[in-house]
Amino acid sequence: MTTTTIPGDRQQRTAPHAAPAGEHVFGLPLEHGPLAPATARHATRPVLASWGLDEDQIYDTLLVISELVTNAVTHALPPVVLHLHATADGTGHVQIHVSDGGPQPAPAATSWAATRPDGEHGRGDTIITTLAHHTGTDADTDGLIDHWATLDAA
Repeated sequence: MTTTTIPGDRQQRTAPHAAPAGEHVFGLPLEHGPLAPATARHATRPVLASWGLDEDQIYDTLLVISELVTNAVTHALPPVVLHLHATADGTGHVQIHVSDGGPQPAPAATSWAATRPDGEHGRGDTIITTLAHHTGTDADTDGLIDHWATLDAA
């Protein structure tokens, strides 16, 4: 069974990988703002559970999703789109992809990201690389940047 969900009518990127039979794919366009990480977590928790991930795997996956989305809305231009890809039987890996519009100019001193205390910055990349087996960044021909991480789903 293949699960493919891409709600909304905003600009969307195709899933980073085609989903052969026996795999799941989920896509979610996100608003470019401070509520995006929470929206991503709330929308993906039931999806990950339906894919057979246990609570620890869901927690780790949601944490990486939150960090990748936070980085996108803090440091990049819209659009922001989340894609997940996993095997249907719960073995193997979950791939998380967050696509964005590329680097934004320096944020204004009054932007929500710039007004956060210094102690709330700088740990996201460490969290992602600690939990993920592989991470990376790719650019596509449309000018979108894809930040990705692969975690255990077994």
